Amino acid sequence: MVPAREGAARGRDRDATEESLRAAAVALLRRGGVLAGLNLRQVADEARVNRGLVYQYFGSRRSLLRSALFHRSRPNAEDAVDAAGLPLRERLARLFWTSLRHPEPVRLATLLVLDGDDRPRVLLNRGASREDLAAEAARGELPVEDVEAVQAAIASTIYGYTLLREHLAREIGLPEEELDKRMAECVEAMFTRRRD
Repeated sequence: MVPAREGAARGRDRDATEESLRAAAVALLRRGGVLAGLNLRQVADEARVNRGLVYQYFGSRRSLLRSALFHRSRPNAEDAVDAAGLPLRERLARLFWTSLRHPEPVRLATLLVLDGDDRPRVLLNRGASREDLAAEAARGELPVEDVEAVQAAIASTIYGYTLLREHLAREIGLPEEELDKRMAECVEAMFTRRRD
C-alpha cells in the first residue's frame, strides 16, 4: 500500500506531467503549424518526459488535444458563464476580446473538428446564450429572429477572426490592435440592431 503523502505527490507529479504534455502540444502546433502534424514522440521530447507517459496518460493525439482544449478553454468558458444575462453588446465584446486573449481553445477546437472529431463544442455556454438570444429576438433586438443562425454566425465570426487575425492584419496592412478595435465595432454592428 502506498502512503497517502506519497500517493498525493504522485498525483501532483501526474498532473504536472499532463500539463507539460498539453503545453508542449500547443507550443509545437504554434511553432510548426497544423500541417506539420503533431507527433506524440515530439510532444514528449518537448515536455521533457518519458515518451511512454504521453501514451499512458492520453493514448492518442486526439485525446491529448481534447485534454488541452478542455484545460485551455476554462477561462473562456468561465467568462461566457459570467456574461450570461448581460446585454448582447456586452456579451459580444467579452466573447470577442476573451477569444483574442486566449486563442488556444479556438485553434484546438478547429483542429479537432478538421480532424473529424465531433466532440468539441464551439458554442460556449450554449443553453444560457441561446436563452439570452431568444429573449433578445423576442424584444426585436437581433437583426433576424433566427436564434440558432445568429448563434452560429457569432461563433463563426469570432472563430474565423481569431484564427485569421494575424494574417488579415498583414494582408490589409494594419497593426493587429487597430484591426481588433475596428473588428469589434463591426461584430457589434452585425449582430445587434441599432437603437433609434
